[in-house]
Amino acid sequence: MNVTVNPVDQHKVTLTIEVPAKEVTKGIAQAVKRIAGQVNIPGFRKGKAPRRILEMNFGKDAILEEAFELLAGRAYNEALREQEIVPVSEPEIERVTFEEGKDLVFKATLTKRPEVTLGEYKGLEAEKQDATVTDEQIQEQLDNIRNQQAKMVVADKDAKLQKDDFAVIDFAGSIDGKPFDGGEGKSYPLQIGSGNFIPGFEDQLIGHVAGDDVDVKVTFPEDYFVKELAGKEAVFKVHVHDIKRKELPELNDEFAKEASSYDTIEELKADLRKKMEEDATGRAIDAYNAALIEQAVKNATVDIPEIMVDDRVEQMIQELAMNMESRGLKLDDYLKFSNKTLEALKEEYKANAAENVRADLVLEAIAKEENIQVTTEDMNMEIFTMAQNFGADPKEVWNIIAKEGRVSMLASSVARKKAARFIIEHAKGAETAKSEEAKEEEK
Repeated sequence: MNVTVNPVDQHKVTLTIEVPAKEVTKGIAQAVKRIAGQVNIPGFRKGKAPRRILEMNFGKDAILEEAFELLAGRAYNEALREQEIVPVSEPEIERVTFEEGKDLVFKATLTKRPEVTLGEYKGLEAEKQDATVTDEQIQEQLDNIRNQQAKMVVADKDAKLQKDDFAVIDFAGSIDGKPFDGGEGKSYPLQIGSGNFIPGFEDQLIGHVAGDDVDVKVTFPEDYFVKELAGKEAVFKVHVHDIKRKELPELNDEFAKEASSYDTIEELKADLRKKMEEDATGRAIDAYNAALIEQAVKNATVDIPEIMVDDRVEQMIQELAMNMESRGLKLDDYLKFSNKTLEALKEEYKANAAENVRADLVLEAIAKEENIQVTTEDMNMEIFTMAQNFGADPKEVWNIIAKEGRVSMLASSVARKKAARFIIEHAKGAETAKSEEAKEEEK
């Protein structure tokens, strides 16, 4: 087999592949055998019908077509291995010559994986975030718990509505004096300042008391998700039934017993501090590691083909759709609610998709440069982690991945993770950190 590589542009190449006539003859024989094994012809056992009978029933072109698919597919894959080309697009196939008894010549035009020129990825530095937890942060967390434990009580008769109050209201909206769908509600608990209603609605209730009737005048936003209402002026007749306010519990030992498993407020504070410090430390480590990897990616040079970005965008859209479906929603509903088109959403995802592709390419290049190997143990650990995340059996996860032909994709993912760890482990100060960690373990 002879292969010639001709660049089309920066990312595309055309492979001109020549398959010798003797291989063409073998390919035709294999095609005959394959077709014979797939059809039933009266008078012949399955797989035993000769070529002339098959040609009489299906035509000579059908056999040649099958032969071309066999020969071209095999030759194309062999050419990629020989030329060390990794495609990122399906090939466009053009037949040049294909006749029985002659060499097969065809062209395959494809987009290839871009070359990555690595920059510095060892000895990098990044700022470490402060993981200190302040007393103010502890108090803020306690206040959150108080809010969760708060009771709603009816305010005094003469109490005036203010921010954070809940107004229990009836409302009926109209445009030009005519009611519209979705514009009416009964005994609706509206928190003032929540922004749940049309801008300006909640502000016009401030200062009113229980029993008041209020005409609230608003204008629907121009980008309102119901197009028929967008930009329209509306009047809502509102009746305030009640005003309810949160009654917060006192921060004392009794509160600690009701809100947690601790007997005193000091024990609860200590537990909050410990957990918040653990979370802050974890976030600081994650941010530090991400900064190192980001540097390594930025230090590299790579020109990404548009098709790789488009493919990643499609993948992100599919993941979003699956996420929506898991919550009983549809992508179309999400687009309608967000007032976006599918094309607009794809455009939004492009920059992030390009960064993701770039990071993957650089990490894979580092893995190759450092001869990072993916072992069976690595794969098993990744499968086990995935199974834990999904609450599934590791064997089931492996079977799904194998059935869908995603084993090589999983191996690439593991290689990228190992490359990321390599960057982190070879950053400045990493050896010092390891020594300190070892000392702590000895204690």
